[in-house]
Amino acid sequence: MKRAHGVLAAVFLALAACASTPSDQQTVPAGFVPIDADDQVAAMGRGVNIIGYDPIWTGRGEPRFEMRHFEIIKDGGFQTVRVNLHAFEHMDSQNRLDADWLATLDRVVAGALAQGLTVILDEHDFNACAEDVVACRPKLLAFWSQIAERYRDAPNTVVFELLNEPNRALDPLWNDLHPELLAVVRQSNPTRNVIIGPIFWNNVNYLDQLVLPEDDRHLIVTVHYYLPFAFTHQGAPWTPENPETGIAWGSPADRAALAADFDKVEAWSQRHDRPILLGEFGVYDKAELQYRVAWTDAVSRAAEARGWAWTYWQFDSDFVVYDVDGDRWNTPIYQALIPEAR
Repeated sequence: MKRAHGVLAAVFLALAACASTPSDQQTVPAGFVPIDADDQVAAMGRGVNIIGYDPIWTGRGEPRFEMRHFEIIKDGGFQTVRVNLHAFEHMDSQNRLDADWLATLDRVVAGALAQGLTVILDEHDFNACAEDVVACRPKLLAFWSQIAERYRDAPNTVVFELLNEPNRALDPLWNDLHPELLAVVRQSNPTRNVIIGPIFWNNVNYLDQLVLPEDDRHLIVTVHYYLPFAFTHQGAPWTPENPETGIAWGSPADRAALAADFDKVEAWSQRHDRPILLGEFGVYDKAELQYRVAWTDAVSRAAEARGWAWTYWQFDSDFVVYDVDGDRWNTPIYQALIPEAR
Protein backbone atom coordinates (compact mmCIF):
# COMPACT_ATOMS: atom_id res chain seq x y z
CA MET A 1 0.00 0.00 0.00
CA LYS A 2 1.32 3.44 -0.89
CA ARG A 3 2.00 5.66 2.12
CA ALA A 4 3.18 8.78 0.33
CA HIS A 5 4.87 11.43 2.42
CA GLY A 6 5.29 13.99 -0.34
CA VAL A 7 2.48 16.43 -1.05
CA LEU A 8 1.47 17.08 -4.62
CA ALA A 9 2.63 20.35 -6.09
CA ALA A 10 -0.99 21.30 -6.62
CA VAL A 11 -1.47 21.49 -2.87
CA PHE A 12 1.25 24.05 -2.50
CA LEU A 13 -0.24 26.11 -5.30
CA ALA A 14 -3.63 26.03 -3.63
CA LEU A 15 -2.19 26.95 -0.25
CA ALA A 16 -0.21 29.79 -1.73
CA ALA A 17 -3.39 31.21 -3.21
CA CYS A 18 -5.15 30.89 0.13
CA ALA A 19 -2.33 32.54 2.03
CA SER A 20 -3.01 35.83 0.25
CA THR A 21 -6.62 35.88 1.43
CA PRO A 22 -7.24 38.27 4.36
CA SER A 23 -8.47 36.37 7.43
CA ASP A 24 -11.66 38.46 7.67
CA GLN A 25 -12.62 38.02 4.04
CA GLN A 26 -15.70 35.87 3.51
CA THR A 27 -14.91 34.72 -0.01
CA VAL A 28 -13.51 31.20 -0.17
CA PRO A 29 -10.71 31.03 -2.75
CA ALA A 30 -11.34 28.85 -5.79
CA GLY A 31 -9.03 26.46 -7.56
CA PHE A 32 -9.68 22.75 -7.06
CA VAL A 33 -7.05 20.27 -8.23
CA PRO A 34 -7.53 16.56 -7.36
CA ILE A 35 -5.16 15.07 -4.81
CA ASP A 36 -4.54 11.43 -3.96
CA ALA A 37 -6.16 10.38 -0.66
CA ASP A 38 -2.82 9.22 0.77
CA ASP A 39 -1.20 12.52 -0.12
CA GLN A 40 -4.12 14.35 1.48
CA VAL A 41 -3.62 12.47 4.75
CA ALA A 42 0.11 13.18 4.67
CA ALA A 43 -0.64 16.88 4.24
CA MET A 44 -3.24 16.87 7.04
CA GLY A 45 -0.64 15.82 9.58
CA ARG A 46 -1.58 17.12 13.02
CA GLY A 47 -4.89 18.85 13.57
CA VAL A 48 -7.48 19.99 16.10
CA ASN A 49 -11.27 20.07 16.33
CA ILE A 50 -12.79 23.54 16.55
CA ILE A 51 -15.91 25.63 17.21
CA GLY A 52 -18.64 23.00 17.30
CA TYR A 53 -20.26 24.55 20.36
CA ASP A 54 -19.12 28.15 19.94
CA PRO A 55 -21.58 31.10 19.90
CA ILE A 56 -19.96 32.08 16.60
CA TRP A 57 -22.75 30.14 14.85
CA THR A 58 -25.76 31.65 16.60
CA GLY A 59 -25.00 35.27 17.39
CA ARG A 60 -26.23 34.57 20.92
CA GLY A 61 -23.29 35.77 22.98
CA GLU A 62 -19.76 36.75 22.04
CA PRO A 63 -17.88 34.19 19.96
CA ARG A 64 -14.97 32.61 21.77
CA PHE A 65 -13.14 31.65 18.60
CA GLU A 66 -11.67 34.52 16.59
CA MET A 67 -10.15 34.49 13.13
CA ARG A 68 -6.75 35.24 14.68
CA HIS A 69 -6.84 31.81 16.32
CA PHE A 70 -6.18 30.22 12.94
CA GLU A 71 -2.75 31.83 12.90
CA ILE A 72 -2.14 30.64 16.47
CA ILE A 73 -3.11 27.10 15.45
CA LYS A 74 -0.83 27.17 12.41
CA ASP A 75 2.10 28.71 14.27
CA GLY A 76 1.52 26.18 17.05
CA GLY A 77 2.46 23.33 14.73
CA PHE A 78 -0.93 22.13 13.47
CA GLN A 79 -1.80 21.60 9.80
CA THR A 80 -5.54 20.89 9.95
CA VAL A 81 -8.75 22.05 11.59
CA ARG A 82 -11.81 19.81 11.80
CA VAL A 83 -14.80 22.15 11.88
CA ASN A 84 -17.69 20.55 13.78
CA LEU A 85 -20.96 21.63 12.12
CA HIS A 86 -24.32 21.30 13.87
CA ALA A 87 -26.20 22.35 10.77
CA PHE A 88 -29.66 20.91 11.39
CA GLU A 89 -30.65 23.70 13.77
CA HIS A 90 -29.81 26.21 11.03
CA MET A 91 -32.18 24.71 8.43
CA ASP A 92 -35.66 25.94 7.63
CA SER A 93 -38.72 23.74 7.10
CA GLN A 94 -37.48 22.95 3.59
CA ASN A 95 -34.03 21.98 4.89
CA ARG A 96 -32.44 25.08 3.39
CA LEU A 97 -29.41 26.33 5.28
CA ASP A 98 -29.62 29.80 6.81
CA ALA A 99 -27.81 32.47 4.80
CA ASP A 100 -26.14 34.02 7.85
CA TRP A 101 -24.91 30.61 8.98
CA LEU A 102 -23.47 29.94 5.53
CA ALA A 103 -21.75 33.34 5.54
CA THR A 104 -20.15 32.47 8.88
CA LEU A 105 -19.01 29.15 7.47
CA ASP A 106 -17.49 30.92 4.46
CA ARG A 107 -15.60 33.22 6.81
CA VAL A 108 -14.32 30.28 8.86
CA VAL A 109 -13.21 28.33 5.79
CA ALA A 110 -11.51 31.35 4.24
CA GLY A 111 -9.77 32.21 7.52
CA ALA A 112 -8.37 28.70 7.87
CA LEU A 113 -7.28 28.49 4.23
CA ALA A 114 -5.54 31.85 4.54
CA GLN A 115 -3.23 30.24 7.09
CA GLY A 116 -2.53 27.25 4.86
CA LEU A 117 -4.60 24.87 6.99
CA THR A 118 -6.55 21.91 5.68
CA VAL A 119 -10.24 22.32 6.56
CA ILE A 120 -12.42 19.32 7.32
CA LEU A 121 -16.13 20.15 7.16
CA ASP A 122 -17.58 17.62 9.59
CA GLU A 123 -21.38 17.27 9.78
CA HIS A 124 -21.74 16.69 13.51
CA ASP A 125 -25.46 16.05 14.09
CA PHE A 126 -24.78 12.47 15.15
CA ASN A 127 -27.10 12.50 18.17
CA ALA A 128 -30.05 13.78 16.16
CA CYS A 129 -29.44 11.11 13.54
CA ALA A 130 -29.25 8.34 16.11
CA GLU A 131 -32.47 9.50 17.76
CA ASP A 132 -34.54 9.86 14.56
CA VAL A 133 -33.07 8.24 11.48
CA VAL A 134 -36.14 9.00 9.35
CA ALA A 135 -35.88 12.74 10.01
CA CYS A 136 -32.09 12.67 9.73
CA ARG A 137 -31.81 11.25 6.23
CA PRO A 138 -33.40 14.12 4.24
CA LYS A 139 -31.52 16.66 6.34
CA LEU A 140 -28.18 15.02 5.64
CA LEU A 141 -28.96 14.73 1.95
CA ALA A 142 -30.01 18.39 1.82
CA PHE A 143 -26.96 19.49 3.78
CA TRP A 144 -24.50 17.79 1.47
CA SER A 145 -26.35 18.90 -1.64
CA GLN A 146 -25.94 22.53 -0.55
CA ILE A 147 -22.46 22.35 0.95
CA ALA A 148 -20.96 20.28 -1.88
CA GLU A 149 -22.29 22.70 -4.47
CA ARG A 150 -21.17 25.74 -2.47
CA TYR A 151 -17.59 24.50 -2.17
CA ARG A 152 -17.27 22.62 -5.45
CA ASP A 153 -14.49 24.95 -6.63
CA ALA A 154 -12.74 25.38 -3.27
CA PRO A 155 -9.13 24.20 -3.05
CA ASN A 156 -8.51 20.53 -2.37
CA THR A 157 -7.58 21.49 1.19
CA VAL A 158 -11.32 21.60 1.90
CA VAL A 159 -12.35 18.04 2.75
CA PHE A 160 -15.87 16.74 3.50
CA GLU A 161 -16.75 14.38 6.36
CA LEU A 162 -20.20 12.88 5.82
CA LEU A 163 -21.24 12.37 9.45
CA ASN A 164 -19.53 12.26 12.81
CA GLU A 165 -19.89 9.07 14.84
CA PRO A 166 -22.90 7.17 13.44
CA ASN A 167 -24.34 5.20 16.34
CA ARG A 168 -27.31 3.36 17.88
CA ALA A 169 -30.34 3.32 15.54
CA LEU A 170 -28.18 4.45 12.64
CA ASP A 171 -25.72 1.57 12.95
CA PRO A 172 -27.62 -1.06 10.92
CA LEU A 173 -28.45 1.51 8.23
CA TRP A 174 -25.09 3.25 7.84
CA ASN A 175 -23.80 1.14 4.94
CA ASP A 176 -26.97 2.07 3.04
CA LEU A 177 -26.99 5.75 3.98
CA HIS A 178 -23.39 6.80 3.46
CA PRO A 179 -23.41 5.75 -0.24
CA GLU A 180 -26.46 7.98 -0.75
CA LEU A 181 -24.66 10.92 0.85
CA LEU A 182 -21.51 10.24 -1.13
CA ALA A 183 -23.52 10.13 -4.38
CA VAL A 184 -24.88 13.60 -3.64
CA VAL A 185 -21.37 14.91 -3.05
CA ARG A 186 -20.02 13.24 -6.18
CA GLN A 187 -22.54 15.07 -8.39
CA SER A 188 -20.57 18.29 -7.90
CA ASN A 189 -17.29 17.03 -6.42
CA PRO A 190 -16.36 13.84 -8.30
CA THR A 191 -12.75 13.75 -7.07
CA ARG A 192 -12.69 15.67 -3.79
CA ASN A 193 -11.55 13.53 -0.87
CA VAL A 194 -14.36 12.54 1.49
CA ILE A 195 -14.07 11.14 5.01
CA ILE A 196 -16.22 8.22 6.18
CA GLY A 197 -16.00 6.25 9.42
CA PRO A 198 -17.45 3.09 10.92
CA ILE A 199 -20.44 2.66 13.18
CA PHE A 200 -20.59 2.64 16.99
CA TRP A 201 -19.23 6.18 17.29
CA ASN A 202 -16.44 5.59 14.71
CA ASN A 203 -15.13 2.83 16.93
CA VAL A 204 -11.87 1.14 15.96
CA ASN A 205 -13.42 -2.26 16.65
CA TYR A 206 -16.09 -1.82 13.95
CA LEU A 207 -13.96 -1.11 10.91
CA ASP A 208 -14.63 -4.56 9.47
CA GLN A 209 -18.32 -3.66 9.23
CA LEU A 210 -17.68 -0.58 7.07
CA VAL A 211 -18.44 -1.24 3.39
CA LEU A 212 -17.03 1.32 0.95
CA PRO A 213 -17.41 1.61 -2.84
CA GLU A 214 -14.30 -0.11 -4.13
CA ASP A 215 -14.01 2.06 -7.24
CA ASP A 216 -14.02 5.37 -5.31
CA ARG A 217 -10.39 5.94 -4.30
CA HIS A 218 -10.92 9.50 -3.07
CA LEU A 219 -11.98 8.30 0.36
CA ILE A 220 -10.29 8.66 3.75
CA VAL A 221 -11.40 6.46 6.62
CA THR A 222 -11.71 7.94 10.10
CA VAL A 223 -11.72 6.31 13.50
CA HIS A 224 -12.04 7.85 16.96
CA TYR A 225 -10.13 6.68 20.00
CA TYR A 226 -11.22 7.12 23.60
CA LEU A 227 -10.03 3.82 25.06
CA PRO A 228 -10.01 2.73 27.76
CA PHE A 229 -13.27 4.65 28.10
CA ALA A 230 -13.35 4.42 31.91
CA PHE A 231 -10.03 6.30 31.87
CA THR A 232 -10.64 8.91 29.17
CA HIS A 233 -14.13 9.81 30.38
CA GLN A 234 -13.72 9.45 34.12
CA GLY A 235 -15.93 11.95 35.91
CA ALA A 236 -17.48 13.31 32.70
CA PRO A 237 -21.02 14.50 33.53
CA TRP A 238 -22.47 13.28 30.21
CA THR A 239 -21.29 9.72 30.95
CA PRO A 240 -22.81 8.96 34.37
CA GLU A 241 -21.70 5.35 33.99
CA ASN A 242 -18.12 6.59 34.63
CA PRO A 243 -18.31 8.39 37.99
CA GLU A 244 -15.02 7.01 39.31
CA THR A 245 -11.97 9.27 39.14
CA GLY A 246 -8.34 8.66 40.01
CA ILE A 247 -7.90 6.05 37.25
CA ALA A 248 -4.31 5.87 36.04
CA TRP A 249 -2.89 5.03 32.61
CA GLY A 250 0.56 4.15 31.33
CA SER A 251 1.43 0.63 32.45
CA PRO A 252 3.07 -1.78 29.98
CA ALA A 253 -0.31 -3.50 29.62
CA ASP A 254 -1.99 -0.15 28.85
CA ARG A 255 0.55 0.66 26.17
CA ALA A 256 0.32 -2.82 24.69
CA ALA A 257 -3.47 -2.48 24.40
CA LEU A 258 -3.06 0.83 22.55
CA ALA A 259 -0.55 -0.70 20.15
CA ALA A 260 -2.81 -3.69 19.52
CA ASP A 261 -5.80 -1.47 18.78
CA PHE A 262 -3.84 0.67 16.34
CA ASP A 263 -2.16 -2.32 14.72
CA LYS A 264 -5.60 -3.74 14.01
CA VAL A 265 -6.66 -0.49 12.32
CA GLU A 266 -3.44 -0.34 10.33
CA ALA A 267 -3.88 -3.93 9.17
CA TRP A 268 -7.37 -3.03 7.94
CA SER A 269 -5.94 0.06 6.23
CA GLN A 270 -3.30 -1.96 4.42
CA ARG A 271 -5.76 -4.68 3.47
CA HIS A 272 -8.25 -2.24 1.97
CA ASP A 273 -5.76 0.36 0.70
CA ARG A 274 -7.44 3.20 2.59
CA PRO A 275 -5.57 5.96 4.47
CA ILE A 276 -6.57 6.73 8.06
CA LEU A 277 -7.53 9.88 9.94
CA LEU A 278 -7.69 9.63 13.73
CA GLY A 279 -10.51 12.16 13.86
CA GLU A 280 -10.94 12.46 17.63
CA PHE A 281 -9.03 11.49 20.75
CA GLY A 282 -8.54 13.02 24.18
CA VAL A 283 -8.91 12.62 27.94
CA TYR A 284 -11.43 14.57 30.00
CA ASP A 285 -9.81 16.85 32.55
CA LYS A 286 -11.02 14.97 35.63
CA ALA A 287 -8.18 12.51 35.07
CA GLU A 288 -4.85 13.33 36.70
CA LEU A 289 -2.77 15.53 34.43
CA GLN A 290 0.28 13.26 34.34
CA TYR A 291 -1.82 10.40 32.98
CA ARG A 292 -3.63 12.64 30.51
CA VAL A 293 -0.27 13.78 29.17
CA ALA A 294 1.10 10.25 28.95
CA TRP A 295 -1.97 8.95 27.10
CA THR A 296 -2.16 11.93 24.72
CA ASP A 297 1.52 11.67 23.83
CA ALA A 298 1.29 7.91 23.34
CA VAL A 299 -1.79 8.08 21.11
CA SER A 300 -0.39 10.93 19.00
CA ARG A 301 2.93 9.21 18.44
CA ALA A 302 1.29 5.84 17.74
CA ALA A 303 -0.88 7.41 15.04
CA GLU A 304 2.07 9.20 13.46
CA ALA A 305 4.20 6.06 13.52
CA ARG A 306 1.58 4.38 11.33
CA GLY A 307 1.34 7.28 8.87
CA TRP A 308 -2.07 8.51 10.00
CA ALA A 309 -3.25 12.09 10.28
CA TRP A 310 -4.93 13.12 13.54
CA THR A 311 -7.20 15.86 14.89
CA TYR A 312 -7.29 16.26 18.67
CA TRP A 313 -10.54 16.81 20.57
CA GLN A 314 -10.51 19.80 21.00
CA PHE A 315 -9.26 23.40 20.85
CA ASP A 316 -11.67 24.97 23.36
CA SER A 317 -14.50 23.89 25.71
CA ASP A 318 -13.64 20.50 27.27
CA PHE A 319 -10.51 18.36 26.67
CA VAL A 320 -9.02 21.79 25.98
CA VAL A 321 -5.63 22.33 24.36
CA TYR A 322 -5.92 26.14 24.17
CA ASP A 323 -7.00 28.37 27.05
CA VAL A 324 -9.10 30.94 25.19
CA ASP A 325 -9.79 33.02 28.30
CA GLY A 326 -6.10 33.17 29.17
CA ASP A 327 -5.09 33.41 25.49
CA ARG A 328 -2.41 30.75 25.82
CA TRP A 329 -1.80 27.08 25.15
CA ASN A 330 -2.71 24.53 27.79
CA THR A 331 0.99 23.73 27.94
CA PRO A 332 1.09 20.12 29.19
CA ILE A 333 -1.51 18.87 26.68
CA TYR A 334 -0.13 21.05 23.90
CA GLN A 335 3.39 19.72 24.40
CA ALA A 336 2.09 16.16 24.49
CA LEU A 337 0.58 16.76 21.04
CA ILE A 338 3.44 18.84 19.63
CA PRO A 339 6.64 17.48 21.21
CA GLU A 340 8.79 20.01 19.36
CA ALA A 341 7.24 22.67 21.63
CA ARG A 342 8.80 21.14 24.77
